[in-house]
Amino acid sequence: MAKNITPRAENYNQWYLDVISAGQLADHAPVKGCMVIRPTGFAIWEQMQSRLDRMFKETGHVNAYFPVLIPESFLKREAEHVEGFAPELAVVTHAGGKLLEEPLVVRPTSETVIGHMYAQWIQSYRDLPVLINQWCNVMRWELRTRLFLRTSEFLWQEGHTAHETAEEAEEETLRMLEIYRRFHEELLAMPVLMGRKTDTEKFPGALRTYCVEAMMQDRKALQAGTSHNLGQNFARAFDIQFLDRGNERRHVHTTSWGSSTRMIGGLLMTHSDDDGLVLPPRIAPVQVVIVPLYKNDAERAAVMPFAERVRAELGGVLDPLHIRLDTRDDLRAAERFFYWVQQGVPLRIEVGPRDVGQGAVMLVRRDTREKQSAPLAGLGQTTLALLERIQTDLFERARAFRQANTHRIDDYGEFRELMEGPGGFAEAHWNGSAQVEARIKAETKATIRVIPLDEDPEPGRCMVTGEPSPRRVVFAVAY
Repeated sequence: MAKNITPRAENYNQWYLDVISAGQLADHAPVKGCMVIRPTGFAIWEQMQSRLDRMFKETGHVNAYFPVLIPESFLKREAEHVEGFAPELAVVTHAGGKLLEEPLVVRPTSETVIGHMYAQWIQSYRDLPVLINQWCNVMRWELRTRLFLRTSEFLWQEGHTAHETAEEAEEETLRMLEIYRRFHEELLAMPVLMGRKTDTEKFPGALRTYCVEAMMQDRKALQAGTSHNLGQNFARAFDIQFLDRGNERRHVHTTSWGSSTRMIGGLLMTHSDDDGLVLPPRIAPVQVVIVPLYKNDAERAAVMPFAERVRAELGGVLDPLHIRLDTRDDLRAAERFFYWVQQGVPLRIEVGPRDVGQGAVMLVRRDTREKQSAPLAGLGQTTLALLERIQTDLFERARAFRQANTHRIDDYGEFRELMEGPGGFAEAHWNGSAQVEARIKAETKATIRVIPLDEDPEPGRCMVTGEPSPRRVVFAVAY
């Protein structure tokens, strides 16, 4: 067990911060609530960004950029939107040494400024659909912050689309939700639930909000990505109209969807252990590290050329940028092993004099610490297969954990005991009342994370009131 990391069972919150520190992922910035993302953390974000960006482009989306400063009046055009964000806004009142005629809001999200531009760009049904995404930073003045999970400034992507019909907008909203599911499950090895938010929990100004929710190792929920059907709310607020196929003017239907650097926090809390960071191979910036082992110059002269041959063999099947050869001579072998463990590298390849003599290497998994010897011949394919096994095993382990901590509950007393005790996901009936939803949150801190999409409805009775309920929803205490 690492001495620089607090065990999860002792203090989960401190464990999380210790893993970030040990893995050199991020640090606190001079401005309270902001963070500095260090190279290792940013490399993970770059991996996420490149993979998601490709998925967006494969579905016809293109990237653009919109300004970080938004006229305050823009937010006031959509009443529900401004009310939802008002407590979190950072406002610029002076610039160039002078009081501004109109205050400017530092972007909390971009629906308003993008709506303003779409009103200028869209004139006819021939201009639709508009499928734009942007990668940027946003500012939300959070009172209680935690690195990656909730900071005043964070990085994200936000997609904003405009459509001819309500059906096309809903199709887009669900399409992007499915992309988030695939990204989290296939690349982050993070099992998620897909569903719709309640009206209380939906995005301010949205018609409907959908999301993907994951369970962390402390059994709390993490909202990992959201997709919003905005209907015509923002189109009316910003007068985004087009001439339809019948030569009549109509408002467009819009969507927005986003995910952020909070995914790094979710990745960490899904897979990491008491020794530090654990990364799934498909998202790891470094998938394999080669560690040569030698005691003197003679051994070094034999080991290093063999280690280079190992790197060349791996380069035939892996991106060379994802392979590292550790040539440091100023650290003992154990110290180098420990460093790469805490960096979360999925696979370590050890090469010593005995291995050179046998024409083989030692493969060490980060997740299970299992070791196996493998010949140099065919090592590339052996390594590729092992990385895929690690990816699959991490996903299956996380899914089994979620299943073991998901409970079907019909009694409110039992529900309260669960939320006050070990926690987890509770599948329970609810009568649809916002008042009952608020009461449950006040008494247990649990909220409705999703109204599931992938299950058949099961009529029952609300666990609080006994009134009819059309289906179970998923409750949990969340980050």
